Amino acid sequence: MEIFLFIKTEDTFQWLAPYGYLIVSLGFVFFLFRVFENWYANLKNRPLYRQFFVYRTLNKEQVLLLEQDFSFYNDLSTKHRKQFQHRVVTFISEKKFIGRQKLEVSGTMKLLIAATACMLSFGRKNYKYDLIDYILVYPDEFYSAANKTNHKGEFNPREKALVLSWKDFEKGYQITNDNFNLGIHEFMHAMQLEARQSRDVDSIRFQKQFQNILKQLTNQELKDTLDKTRYFRKYAFTNQYEFMAVLAEYFIESPAEFKTHFPKLYEYTKKLLNFTFAGY
Repeated sequence: MEIFLFIKTEDTFQWLAPYGYLIVSLGFVFFLFRVFENWYANLKNRPLYRQFFVYRTLNKEQVLLLEQDFSFYNDLSTKHRKQFQHRVVTFISEKKFIGRQKLEVSGTMKLLIAATACMLSFGRKNYKYDLIDYILVYPDEFYSAANKTNHKGEFNPREKALVLSWKDFEKGYQITNDNFNLGIHEFMHAMQLEARQSRDVDSIRFQKQFQNILKQLTNQELKDTLDKTRYFRKYAFTNQYEFMAVLAEYFIESPAEFKTHFPKLYEYTKKLLNFTFAGY
């Protein structure tokens, strides 16, 4: 009986051996691919690929709403529109939207918030904002216990929550050329923290270009131009993180003017976000 069991066990190992070799080989290939992907991202300042699979789509009413109210979507190619739709649907499905002060978060509100988030992260492979689980929406400005004052928006990493005033968010996306966009501003804060905590290809590129931007700010000629033109609003100079959030607003809403005034800052921001579409 013992001999029989030994033979059966040996036969089993012989039968499984090819699958073991296959698993090890696939693991090695995956490792080499990751090495190549990181090398490519470092060399080209962009991910090897942004989107592999696209299978989720918005319904006709949602697409019509984007076409009417979200100008960024209209500037995308057909291929990129499909990718954008997939990402928006994924974002909505993975985040929990919660209305505050009796506000009911409608499907339209979810769509426009998700579209803003996916617009800012559209050049990234990792577009989901992993540090955000909850989107809290107030009808207007809200009291923040963090610093005991009213806010229009904030990102709370401890609670994994992004908090928005709907009134101010709506104004931000409706007026597309005033360089005030609450959604872009707050999602950029979430992206910044993610880049500090992660080592994926998007975060590495973000940190590299962020440092390039900070180095530019030490250039006396640029500092003199900033003082002279007063191009960026005063709040941008609160600290380096607010500067980056404001920079993103200007980059998204008035790219041509931004590029004319500060071409190097524009190029570093473009590389940071990997914006190679929609005319940027």
